[in-house]
Amino acid sequence: MRVVVALGGNALVKRGETPDAGLQRDNVDRAVRALAPLAEEHELIVTHGNGPQVGVLALESQNDGRLTRPYPLDTIGAETQGMIGYWLLQALQNALPGRQVVAMVNQTLVSAVDPAFQNPTKFVGQVYEREEAERLAAEYGWTVRRDGDRWRRVVPSPKPQRVIETRLIRELVRTGTVVVCAGGGGVPVFRNDVGRLEGVEAVIDKDLTASVLAETLDADALLILTDVPNVMRHYGTDRQEAITHTTPYELRGEEFPDGSMGPKVAAVTGFVERTGDMAAIGLLDECVAILAGTAGTIVTPNATWPLASTL
Repeated sequence: MRVVVALGGNALVKRGETPDAGLQRDNVDRAVRALAPLAEEHELIVTHGNGPQVGVLALESQNDGRLTRPYPLDTIGAETQGMIGYWLLQALQNALPGRQVVAMVNQTLVSAVDPAFQNPTKFVGQVYEREEAERLAAEYGWTVRRDGDRWRRVVPSPKPQRVIETRLIRELVRTGTVVVCAGGGGVPVFRNDVGRLEGVEAVIDKDLTASVLAETLDADALLILTDVPNVMRHYGTDRQEAITHTTPYELRGEEFPDGSMGPKVAAVTGFVERTGDMAAIGLLDECVAILAGTAGTIVTPNATWPLASTL
């Protein structure tokens, strides 16, 4: 099978943790230990989040008095793709001796007139108490919103249309190479009035990019791996219950927060609707069981997995 995996930012930085490099390397090693069995049995494409890292580097750039202007978000996105991609590349090479692994910096095409530029929703950086978040927002011109019981910066998150380097990724996968790509959703770019690519200040949702990439690569499965075992119906209420096997139609009848589970649900439902294949959301450490259909929230056209048993 050809499997696209989207690692949540919490695979590298747990909620509330400072994005310390040593700690992140440890978390990468743990993530790769979970992914290695998938790579041994299947064609594997790995994408990853970068929200905490983008936030930290953006703040460092903003505070650096030597710079005449801070680095823009697209440049910082490319920087974090290289950094995290290197960590994953090395860990995968160590876990899969003899297997070819490559990490790529990718661009993702967006529309210059996407309405997301007028309504920032994507969380980046660390969490703050409300007073501190509002102080930073006033000082740097940020937009901040509540994230759970804390506050974080939000930036525009336009809809991904295509990973520019898709054809190259496809060729690498055909050779049996494990590909780490489209980190943080890819560097957001648009085509200007003469058709040239230009970067834009935004952070693309990595789950939505993973969905687009999985479809264009003809993947058999899309796994969104995070720090919760299932999508929850009526989350946070006394009626909360885990969703195990479901369909896009059923999921679209539920409500999920825009800044957290909403994009993940949109990514899996879109992929399943467009391809008729399987997608899932669940714990990183349970990725093998998720692909087997015994863990996580499994989304298929008919709410069963594997599909072959129902054809």
